[in-house]
Amino acid sequence: MSTSKAGSDSGSVMVSASADELEALQTSVASALTRHTYGEHALFAIRLAIEEAVMNAIRHGNLSDPRKTVEVRWAVSADSAAFHIIDQGEGFDPGAVPDPTLDENLEIPSGRGLMLIRAYMSEVRHHGLGNHLEMIFRREAAE
Repeated sequence: MSTSKAGSDSGSVMVSASADELEALQTSVASALTRHTYGEHALFAIRLAIEEAVMNAIRHGNLSDPRKTVEVRWAVSADSAAFHIIDQGEGFDPGAVPDPTLDENLEIPSGRGLMLIRAYMSEVRHHGLGNHLEMIFRREAAE
């Protein structure tokens, strides 16, 4: 699941809808972050962003299809932690997701996961059709 190279840790895993797989992923990433002395704030922020991103990919991207998986790749160094979450869905337009903080959207259970990801990560980008999410946590920006 993960490797350690001069100055960085990286890994990749395919996640289905299993909570055990997601927890194993979170444990591997937390171990890499700890090896690079990331603090509690970073551990919390990254764990939350990964959980939101993977669950969005499973539910909204793969439409909870148990035959589909989500690929998660990561690289952790002393300066940053980068993550790629790629689902097998048709993609989406992130600009079309309603802002959950607007009064007219407060009752709509949509967009909160993306809002949290954007709040806790230093950079968030969607690639391709919208089914590839890249998240970067920069240490200097958060600590």
